[in-house]
Formats: sequence, C-alpha cells, structure tokens
Amino acid sequence: MIAAALLATAAVVAAPAPVRVLDRFDSVAAWQSSASDGVTARVSADAGALRLDYDFARVSGYAVARRPLVIDWPANFVLTLRVRGTANVTDLQIKFSDASGYNVWWVPYPSFRPSAEWQTLRIRPRDVEFAWGPSADKALRRTAAVEVVVVRGRDGGAGHVEVDDLQLQLLLPPAPPAAPVASDRRALDGRQGTAADLARPLVIDLGAVREIGGLTLHWGKRYAARYRVDTSDDRRVWRTIRRVDQGDGGDDPLPLPGTETRYLRLTADKGAKVELAEVEVMPRAWSATPNATIAALARAAPRGAYPRGFTEQSYWTLVASDGGAVSGLIGEDGAIEVAKGAFSIEPFVVDGARTVGWADVRATQRLEDGYLPLPHVAWAGDGWTLDTALVADQATLRLLARYRLTNTGTSPRTLTLALAVRPFQVNPPAQFLSQQGGVSPIERIAWNGSALAVTSAPAIAGDAAVTRRVTPLTRPDAVVARPFDQGALATPAAATGTASVTDPALLASGTMRWTVTLAPGASADVPLAIDDAAPADRTAFDRAITQTAAYWRNTLGNVTITVPPAKQAVADTIRTALAHVLMSRDGAAFKPGTRSYDRSWIRDGAMMGDTLLRLGHAAPVRAFADWYGTKLFDNGKVPCCVDARGPDPVPENDSQGEYIHLVTQLYRYTGDRAALQRNWPRLDAARRYMEAQRQSERTPANLTPERRMLYGLLPPSISHEGYSAKPQYSLWDDFWGLTGYKDAAYAARVLGRAEAGTIAAQRDQFAGDIHAAIDAAARHWRIDYIPGATSMGDFDATSTTMALDPAGEQDRLNPQLLRRTFERQYDRVMTRGAPGATWSDYTPYELRNVSALVRLGEGGHANDLLDAYMADRRPAAWNGWAEVVGRRPREIRFIGDMPHAWVASDFIRSALDLFAYEDVGRDKLVLAAGLTPDWLAGPGVEVRSLRTRYGTVNLRMRADAGGLVATISGDAAPPGGFVLTWPLAGKPGAATVNGRRLVACDGVVHLLAGTSTIVWPVS
Repeated sequence: MIAAALLATAAVVAAPAPVRVLDRFDSVAAWQSSASDGVTARVSADAGALRLDYDFARVSGYAVARRPLVIDWPANFVLTLRVRGTANVTDLQIKFSDASGYNVWWVPYPSFRPSAEWQTLRIRPRDVEFAWGPSADKALRRTAAVEVVVVRGRDGGAGHVEVDDLQLQLLLPPAPPAAPVASDRRALDGRQGTAADLARPLVIDLGAVREIGGLTLHWGKRYAARYRVDTSDDRRVWRTIRRVDQGDGGDDPLPLPGTETRYLRLTADKGAKVELAEVEVMPRAWSATPNATIAALARAAPRGAYPRGFTEQSYWTLVASDGGAVSGLIGEDGAIEVAKGAFSIEPFVVDGARTVGWADVRATQRLEDGYLPLPHVAWAGDGWTLDTALVADQATLRLLARYRLTNTGTSPRTLTLALAVRPFQVNPPAQFLSQQGGVSPIERIAWNGSALAVTSAPAIAGDAAVTRRVTPLTRPDAVVARPFDQGALATPAAATGTASVTDPALLASGTMRWTVTLAPGASADVPLAIDDAAPADRTAFDRAITQTAAYWRNTLGNVTITVPPAKQAVADTIRTALAHVLMSRDGAAFKPGTRSYDRSWIRDGAMMGDTLLRLGHAAPVRAFADWYGTKLFDNGKVPCCVDARGPDPVPENDSQGEYIHLVTQLYRYTGDRAALQRNWPRLDAARRYMEAQRQSERTPANLTPERRMLYGLLPPSISHEGYSAKPQYSLWDDFWGLTGYKDAAYAARVLGRAEAGTIAAQRDQFAGDIHAAIDAAARHWRIDYIPGATSMGDFDATSTTMALDPAGEQDRLNPQLLRRTFERQYDRVMTRGAPGATWSDYTPYELRNVSALVRLGEGGHANDLLDAYMADRRPAAWNGWAEVVGRRPREIRFIGDMPHAWVASDFIRSALDLFAYEDVGRDKLVLAAGLTPDWLAGPGVEVRSLRTRYGTVNLRMRADAGGLVATISGDAAPPGGFVLTWPLAGKPGAATVNGRRLVACDGVVHLLAGTSTIVWPVS
C-alpha cells in the first residue's frame, strides 16, 4: 500500500483567484533606499524594473529598497517576483513590516548569487517567517511596508539587483488530502509484495498536485539496484528528479525536497524482476533540510546507529591550537570533527558478532593532568576499553588522534576497531547562527593505500570542493567506502564496500578496520594524522603530543593557584578556561566560539582582555585591540562585532565604552604610553560618538514624569540579547558607557590632553543621569531592584554586575536596590534544584554574579553560586560551559559553542576575584574576600604572580588552630593599599603585621603595599 497518512500536511494547489499585482515597477517613485554605516545604496528605474545599486566597501552591512505597501494576507497564497542582477554571493531578504515598524516577517535567501537572466522567486506561506518584534501574535495578517534587502555575504564588493513583477496570487485553503491512487498496484499488494517488473513503470497518482518531501521504498527479497524517479503534473511530460545506481535493497529513503507533483513514476532497469512491498510518500517536513531527513532516519533506527545529537542533546569540547589555526571537536561519545563544519570520525568496536557503538558502552571523559586542553573519551566495554584522544599539534598545526584498545579481561581477546568516516559534524544539528551543525556533505571518499581522501561538497554552488586526508600510521586491515543509497549511514561499521566511491546524494561514508588479538592487559594503538603530511613514525607522533602538552603547561602556568583537594576543580577549570579563550581566537580576533559564534564581538573581547591581562597574557590583548581598532566606522562608531564580511553596523551602544576600556586597560597593565598615544584618536572618536548619543536623550520630552527614567541615557539598542525583539534603554549599555567615560578621562590625564576636564565633566553628568534614571525606573515600575532596562523594569542581575565591575559604581548605587538585586539572583539560582522547579534554561554568563557577591561582602553566598554553576559543566571533566544550560540535560536545544569562550572568561574573572579583586572606586586591592574556611583548610591556598592594574600580587593563606596566617607579597602598590577581611568563623582578635600589633576594624585589616606576614588569631 501507499502510506497516505503521511500526506496530511501536503498542500493542494487549488484553482486560483485573480492575481493581485502589487507593483509593476512602471515607476519606482514610491521606493526609497537606505543603507547601514559604511554602505552606499541607490534606487533607480531600469527598463521597467526597480534597480538597487549597492557598495559594501570594507564593511559588513546591508542595502535596502523600501516602499510603503499595505498587504492583507490570505491564508493561502503564492507571492512571486522576478529578480536578476550582477553581484557576488550575498544574502537576499524580502521583508514585510507592520504599521509600527517593530514587527517584521521575512523570507531569507542566504548565499544568493543573482543571475544576469530573470529568475522567479515563489513564496508560499510556509516560506515566510516571523523575524523579530514584540508582538505575541506572530501570524502574518496585515503588513504596511515591503523591503528588498541585500546583506553582505562572503564576498562583499559592489553590485546591483533588479526586481520586477511583484504579484500576489490568492489560493483557496488547502483541501483535505485525498487518498492517493496508484495507477499500477501490482507491486503494492501488501508488505510482502509480489514480483513486479519495474521496467514497466509504476505510476502513482496523488490525486492532485501536492508538495511532497520524498519517498521511502520498502523492498522485498528482490530489489532494484538501478532505478529512477520521475514526476509529472499531467502524465505526459515527465521530469527525472532522482536516480539510484547503487541500491542494495531493504529500505530506500529518497529525499526529494521542494518537489511538487501529481504523478510519480518508478522505473527500474529493463528486465529487472523485483518485489516492492510498499511506497511511502513522505511529507514536506521530512526533507525540509538534510538534518530533518537524518533526524527522521535516526529516530527510526536502533539507538547508536546515528550520532546522539540527532535524537537527544549531545555535548562536546574544542581541540585547537593556541590562536585557532587548527580547530577540531571531540564529542562526549568519542566522535571527532576534523575541522570547522567538516566530517567526523566515529569509533566502533566489533566484538565477535556484536558491533558496539556509543549507545552500548559507558563513556567517561577526562583531560590530561586534569586541566590541559588534551581531551580523552574512554569506553568501558565487556572486558575491554577504548580510549580516544585528540590533540591539536601546536608545532605543525594539524590534528592528531589516537585510539587505544585494551584487553581488561583475563583471557586473550580478538577485537576489531572500526573507524567510520561519516557525513556529520560533531557540532549537532540544533546549533546554528554562524554555522549550521549536523550534516556535513561528503561527495567522494578514496583510499590510496596509505591515506583516506575525503572530499566535502562545497557549501555554495560554484565553489571548489575541499579534500582532507586522514592518514593512519598503522595500515588498516580493510578500508571500504559506501554511498548513501547502500544504507551506509545505518551501518557505519560495515565491512562491505569499495576502495572509493562518489555519492550523488553527498552522504558518502567510509570505514577503516583494524583487527587485533590482545593478551590480558595488553593494548593496541591506532594513531591518525588529519593532514596531508603525517608524522614520520610513532616516535614522532608521540613526541608531537608530548611537546604540545608541554606547550600548554607553560602557557597556562603564568599564574599558579594551589588549593585544598576539595577545591582543585576550580583551580583546574581556571587553567582550562584560559586555554578555551586562547584556542577560540582566530589569529588576532577574540571570538566567543568557533562554530555558532564564529565572529568577534568587542563586548566579549574587552572582557576576555581583562581576563588575559590578569593571567599575564598581554600580547594577545594588544593584537586584538590593534586589529579591532582598524574596524571602527569613520564617525567613531565602534562595531558591535566583526566577521569575515567586515564590521557589523547593528547598533549596540555598549560597544564604544568597551573599546575605550580595552585600550585603556592595556596601558594600565603594560605601561605602554606610546600605544595609548597611538590609539588616542580612535579612543576619543568613540567617546565623541557616545557623547552625541547620550545628548540625544537629554531632551525636555524625557524630563516628563513618565519618561524621566530615560533621560540622559544611551539610546535604545539590542546589545542585550533579551532586547532583540525591540530595542530598550539597557543599563548594560550605560554602565559600559560610563566605564568608557571614566577610562577616557583617565587616558586624557595620562596623555596630558587639554580635553581631560571636559571629558571628566561629561563623565560626572552621565553618572548622575544614570543614577537618577535608576531611581525613577524603580518608582515607575514599583520594583525593589535595579532593572536591566529602565524602559522595561525587567530583572537581570547579570547585567547589573557591570555597575560594580568594571564601572566601579557600587558606592553610588541605591543600597537597598543593590542588595535586593543580588539577593533575588541568589534565591533564583539556589532554588533551581528544588523539587518542582520549572525553569527551562539559563546562560552561564550568570557566573558574573559570583564576583558581585564577593564585592558585596557575601563570600559564602558567592561560593554557593560558584558550586551551583560548576555543577553545570557538561561534561564536568572537560571544564567547560556552553552558552546555554538546560534543566533537562538530554533535551535538544540551542546551546551555542562548547566551550563558550566568553563564559570561560566570566568564570575566570569571578574565580580570581575570590582571591583578589580591584576596588576601582577606592583604588584598593581587596584580598581573600571570597575565601571561606573550606578554602583555607589544611595547607590552604597560594596564588602566585596574579596581575592587577597595580602590579603583581602573591597571596598565601591558611587557617590554623589559632586563627589565620597569611603572607602578601609582590610588586603591587595600590594607592589605597590592601584590604584583608576576616574569613573564618568566630570573632577575630588583634592581628599582627610583620610582628607589629594592628587592631582590625569590623573584621577588616588595611595594609600598605609591600611584603606582609599577617597572624590573625581568633578572639
């Protein structure tokens, strides 16, 4: 039979109503052009069409042609327009906005390359997505304007697009699907099937023209190895849409995305006698994307046949060189992704008649030495283990993988290691943004006797394919390759196939197999090099791994932290997180991730810069600041982010303050006055741009009682991810802006600039406006906390942390609002584990609240939060966080990159604040404010060579029977001195400092710079 039920969502093209011509483009007077910063755009008429000329110059951005046009959208329609042009690869977007302008629907065409000839775009209701806006009703009902938008793609440059014949064809609502009728049912008499000669075509009538997603053929004992699928609307003109040349029976899934037809015809080679038990006509969603097809196949297959990420949430970590020149991933189950977006190598073990994959073992993860970015995945099988390790060779910039199979039993074992090359990334399909995870198309696999060449299909039509080589240092016993049509995806460890294969479905697979007999306790290693040139031998392979480990030990050892065993995970994670920041870079560019977040934000970069400076890595920060400084717009605007396309013009009004802070911090930590002088023009241009922004909000209209909470703030923006639907007056922006003013005033004083006094006055005025707006917002919204945005009254303590560091406004904030803000955040976090908790997910940027609580004198609560966040590392042994943590660990969701380098830097700064932090409002260095008694047990803690803006500090501290013993040394000389707070239970007595008695005030000792030994007994 034909599975008709799956056609329930198929749309029937009914008799159309008259076509409504929306614009013939006889005149283009109603159209206006606009463009983002640094982009030019011009609208003109060209032979009865609209022409949009644009030039992206050196920046990213967009060019827009827009006209007011009211459209009342029917439930079912086809919108058509003709497009042509001459341009490089860009993103084309057709947008519709409502009367408010805030709610936008769009049809995006990514990586669009217009042709010189007219091509018709057909847009159905399913193609139109709600893009953004505050409306709770996302349905497309009435819009008031239409836009044709060209967004810079990979290539940039100048070009033009032309648009003509914008028409809306109204269709009747979809009719209930009729059961499809096969014109030849002889081969469809039941699951067992009957012999049928498909050389005499089998025609299936769907009853009307429908959109389908594809077919699944269920063969009987005899199958067709070669056949084709044709479609027709009238049964006279047929189009071949799929050929199968290497079928192997069983079930044949045939994705046919975008197919609209009434008739389907199956034709096998002449004379082929086959048994076709069933044809399933699959719905559109089944093949909407390659990931959708694979996910459907994975759900129907035994667990473990496909990677975990297609059916449940999976986790992974980054393996890269310092600077990111080579970048791979390893998944929690042992699969390796060989490059960004590339294919993976997945292990299997054949134990007798059983093939063992990730779903059949207990997998554990670890890092070399507990912190080095050299990850392992260990499988515990029945009497054997498999250890998978991945290393990014720092010297040669290539990935090295090693598989170690060990017999843990008491008798000899014969086992086969099967390494499957699969058309999947380790980055799972739920991840997107800069790069879509999931399927990674493989066009060809070929074994030449020493290396496996894997050719990936190009991401953009017309681009060159990329071939990568996998070179095993131990020759496999067998190497086979198979196409998708031979069921390769469902049987990844199979031993059948050929030495090479080209797959028109772009889903080729390959398998390398090694069979070994191991004595009890014996191991066999299989080393692989993922590069054109492999190490000469195993000795060179082992040496490369040893040298890379040594490189990372040295790089991560600028600051040493010794802690009690119970706190070792924190110390290890600080060093691993530093590696994550360094590995996520792309040369000079700091990036929060290498896949989803493969672009550089000034926000992330400024905070990563603070992190690296504290840990003694100034050179990468200098390189980033110098590189980013070249990306500023001519008017002083600092781009929120930069990627391969150039600076992004999206207005995120924290950017100016972050750039100024970055440049000024470099001077504070390095003393490089010449660099500060060199960067002054850019720094001051950013300050002047920011000054114009804030003055635009110091208007009489914003002095009215209902708008007083907006007066003098930076304009609304979407720098906060929660405000993407509608820009808001985000205090995140304002605290960063105030930081920028403070740092600009400081830099002007250092350089002896005449405008230093003016900038200081602007700083003070802005600070006053911010605090007045906070108080006004608390009254307006009737809230007892500092809001995230004064225009919303929302709660976001993580955003408010910026008021304390780096803005240093703690003493000026309303103390009741400040206290309640972080009490509420503490309660939110600590109740997440309570029975009946209903939270869905959170972002580990929240780690910044640990630092805030330390600064508020709540060291115990700060440690409670830190413990809660540490528990959400996934997997814990890899010491990393994604951007999003879900309550249900296996529920599929977007989680961003793993690790997320901005989260890593947030963790580092908060963890370091436990030991020492800069109180910039008082020019003091506060020591041990986050160290609770469990930190000081046994030998206690020792921190050496921790950098601050005041110099380097060393701290040794432990508790003994009588109280506290501490030593402070280093060259740090904060103008306000050191502050040491009593960290133990019990009341403190009088302390001695270098043998001299010193009375503490409220459990606080104030110390001058220099080496001090403190003995502080319990009273």
